[in-house]
Amino acid sequence: MASQQHSPAAKKKKKKSPSLPPTTISGLDQDILHEIFVRLPSLPSLVRAAFTCHTFLDAVRSSPAFRRRFRALHCSPVLGHFIDNQELTLIPNFLPLRRRSDPDLGAVLRGADFFLTRLPDDDDAFRGWSIHDCRDGFLVLGNWSADQMAVYNPLTRTMDLFPLPPREDFDPDGLYFDFHILPSEEDHRSFRLVCVRHGEIGARALVLSSDTSKWQNFPWVRINGFWPENGTMVNGCIYWTTGVPNDARVLNTATMHFSRIHLPPRRANTTWKAGETKDGRLCMACVPLEVQAQRPLDVWFWRADGDGVERWMLDKSLPMQELAEIVQCHIDDDNARVQLNAVAIIDGFIYLSVHCGRWQHHHPTFWFLSFCLETGVLNKLGRVLGAASHPYIMPWPRSLVHNKLSSSSS
Repeated sequence: MASQQHSPAAKKKKKKSPSLPPTTISGLDQDILHEIFVRLPSLPSLVRAAFTCHTFLDAVRSSPAFRRRFRALHCSPVLGHFIDNQELTLIPNFLPLRRRSDPDLGAVLRGADFFLTRLPDDDDAFRGWSIHDCRDGFLVLGNWSADQMAVYNPLTRTMDLFPLPPREDFDPDGLYFDFHILPSEEDHRSFRLVCVRHGEIGARALVLSSDTSKWQNFPWVRINGFWPENGTMVNGCIYWTTGVPNDARVLNTATMHFSRIHLPPRRANTTWKAGETKDGRLCMACVPLEVQAQRPLDVWFWRADGDGVERWMLDKSLPMQELAEIVQCHIDDDNARVQLNAVAIIDGFIYLSVHCGRWQHHHPTFWFLSFCLETGVLNKLGRVLGAASHPYIMPWPRSLVHNKLSSSSS
């Protein structure tokens, strides 16, 4: 009998290799999450994504390198402006910058308390609050008729009330008060308030800690300069650029020591504005008082030269013709009224308000612009009601940084 032939179907089938399980969002490690998060369009988008789950939140909180990378690629957005009260309202008004194409930014605006509803205003003594500082998400407000100060964070809806600095009988006349806030990097509930009293003979610093709610007085220091105003905080030091033609008054808030620093070469009919570069270093903008085609806005950096000696170096110049074109203004027109104000220099951006119109305009509207010191790009952001506004820039939320408080609550 012939042997039976084996058909191909009778052959033993090969075993298939086991298929890999599908990758889920919870299976992504932190490095992959960081690559995804860094591609989000803005800081509000990152905040919304981070609070989706504990895994996402821990990935953002636990990596300082990721936070530095994200901040290098995405500038903090300007949410709007606070306009100081003009004796018509009890509290400053907030004007948002509307960006309809960014729903995450709109969610931040809707969730915050920019109406400052917790400020006391139900007493006849409270005639109004004025803004003294706007930095890192905090507003420092004063009410001189009620002898009170308030530190308000509209994003977290938190408020702290403190007494004004004590008055002293031997304080000289003609004082100017300057207030600045120093938030703690480790605890978002803790901060210091620095008050500087400027007089003809010098200045005095006072410091209040949020932990004690008490003011600490430092001695009067004799230093040249006449009542400088509107100091700017840069990397732990406050700089005042008015009052002395060639020098700026400086206060180191770590040591409470006053000093002076010489200013860069100055053009005629200009004013100085101090600020910080993207890496937190000191810079100065020389801003023309009268906008003319032949007078640019100069920006100087405090840098070390080839010999390692720190000095002022001219970094960029913004031609006024470029500024005039973006706001559609003819600066060569003798009848044109052009006002320019450097509102702030924060994180490598100069924020400018500019108005161009006819002399008969009594209620001008100002364009709000940003000038990037890194790229030299000038952008038009929107309109503001006046030159003397306080831009509110969204800070990096402290809830996205690991500290004792956030670690215990995560």
